Amino acid sequence: MMTVPSPYADLLARIPLHEHAVTVLGSTTRYWEYGDSAAPTTIVMVHGFRGDHHGLEPVVAQLSGVRILSPDLPGFGGSEPLRQAAHDIDGYARWLSEFVRQVAPSGRFVLLGHSFGSIVVSAAVAGGLHPDDVVLVNPIAAPALSGPRGILTRLAVFYYWAGATLPERLGFALLRNRLIVRVTSLAMVKTSDPALRRWIHDQHDTYFSAFSDRRVVLEAFQASVSNDVSEFAAAITPRTLLIAADRDDITPISAQYTLQKLFPDASLQVIENVGHLIHYEMPAAAARHLQNFLAEEKTP
Repeated sequence: MMTVPSPYADLLARIPLHEHAVTVLGSTTRYWEYGDSAAPTTIVMVHGFRGDHHGLEPVVAQLSGVRILSPDLPGFGGSEPLRQAAHDIDGYARWLSEFVRQVAPSGRFVLLGHSFGSIVVSAAVAGGLHPDDVVLVNPIAAPALSGPRGILTRLAVFYYWAGATLPERLGFALLRNRLIVRVTSLAMVKTSDPALRRWIHDQHDTYFSAFSDRRVVLEAFQASVSNDVSEFAAAITPRTLLIAADRDDITPISAQYTLQKLFPDASLQVIENVGHLIHYEMPAAAARHLQNFLAEEKTP
């Protein structure tokens, strides 16, 4: 099957790239290092549910002068499932804290999470991880099981439960069903650019089913719908940037303004005419907000 060319490939190709692996909580975590290893700022990026590090590469492609470490979440992409923790928010937060301890970022340390990654980042920081700055892209600002889309979330709960409890062959076939993956992709994409839409769908076709086993994907899904950033916001003391979308079908924009007020020190930047796929559709705008945020002087 031919891969659809990335519209960000040329920009990404100019950035040095190295692949690494480290043992965290008893299992192998693979991560990718972009940029100059001697850069004064290191950004650790945490991707969303059912994705891997590839999803944040369009944002990486827009950045310069920083070092970026982008791991695959345990049980997804190239990383093994956790052996010493469950794949719940507590487990992923422990994993992230230990991962950061092992890679020991020098200089200014920025922690960025997208979607489900925003919950993992928030839980880790509230639990004691100490970045200099926090950036949350498409943050999950409110409980997924409440509000106008709660019934759709409950249908998804049944889907993942069925995928985990059916006989193995049928369960994997359901979870990796290309039609369901495409329907999910169509529900999130907002751009009218046919080439960009085709590439986004190809990304989901290629990486959305790269999970290790059914138990992991069910546990991670349960974590994604049972927790949200608002639970942890008050305990996140580092300066924080929220990058939200005005057409996000996962979290309405009104909830993002409510979320901002829960942080001790948070600013909110809203990108218009995009939904939950800022990292695919508007990565240059996200990178610009990130760079502006990092260039600002911290409040004494």
